[in-house]
Amino acid sequence: MPLTSIVILTRNGLDMTRRCVESIGRHTSRSYELIGVDNGSTDGTVEYWESLPNIKLIRNKDNIGFAAGNNQGMTVAAGDTIVLLNNDTVVTPGWLDCMLERLELDPTIGIIGPVSNNVAPIQRVAEVGYHTLSELDTFALQHHAKNRGAGFYAHRLIGFCMLFRQSLLDRIGGLDERFYPGNYEDDDFSIRTRISGKRLWVATDVFIHHEGQGTYRANKENYYMHSIFNAEQFRKKWNVGLSAFEIDRIGYNPSDIVYRETTFLPELHYVPFSRQRNTEWTAGGNP
Repeated sequence: MPLTSIVILTRNGLDMTRRCVESIGRHTSRSYELIGVDNGSTDGTVEYWESLPNIKLIRNKDNIGFAAGNNQGMTVAAGDTIVLLNNDTVVTPGWLDCMLERLELDPTIGIIGPVSNNVAPIQRVAEVGYHTLSELDTFALQHHAKNRGAGFYAHRLIGFCMLFRQSLLDRIGGLDERFYPGNYEDDDFSIRTRISGKRLWVATDVFIHHEGQGTYRANKENYYMHSIFNAEQFRKKWNVGLSAFEIDRIGYNPSDIVYRETTFLPELHYVPFSRQRNTEWTAGGNP
């Protein structure tokens, strides 16, 4: 059976990570490997990762950021497909099966993302029928039954959960590490995917729970400050005719960039994987 590599980045937030990993164990019937990438946690998260069997674990002594950490995980991924999954998510019955079925059905799709409760409007379910996580699975199953097979092609996807083929990385490279510590690397990844000729799909029939900004809260960091900073990096990279504030607070049209670029040029659009320092490989070999 084809293997899916699930990459989860952590920087503290032990309870969130445990909930996420346990939900994967309950609700994932497909063959998968779990890759944990830790960015300098001090709250027992590393020890939790180390307690899990059959895990690939990368330990960074410092916070190298969302893009660089996920890139590390992807470089050791053995799967035909890869999921980048935030540690503040809780997956639900059939989550991976449904997305993989769509990916297998449609070769034009580059990336698939689910819908959720706490995410940008393009992937948000406005009214959810659960108030506690104990009610989540029932709601998700009902949501799937009502929306079985439904979805739509999107102009961008949010990076809380993204599924794609390993071959996409050969095509466009990894996440752009200029977007530190996080935000806009998912916009950039989506845009490069579209420029390369692949499409983005929102799987309306797959619902997963998302806390949202969980790592920022766990580390008492200013989400808004980082978001504006990376909006400026995004503006410069893609020559967007808006201010960083307008991009971040009001929004922009990703299709304007895609249609302007027209052709994927490796020298401009491919993002090579870097080799980060201050890293320990604690299971599964040496990257």
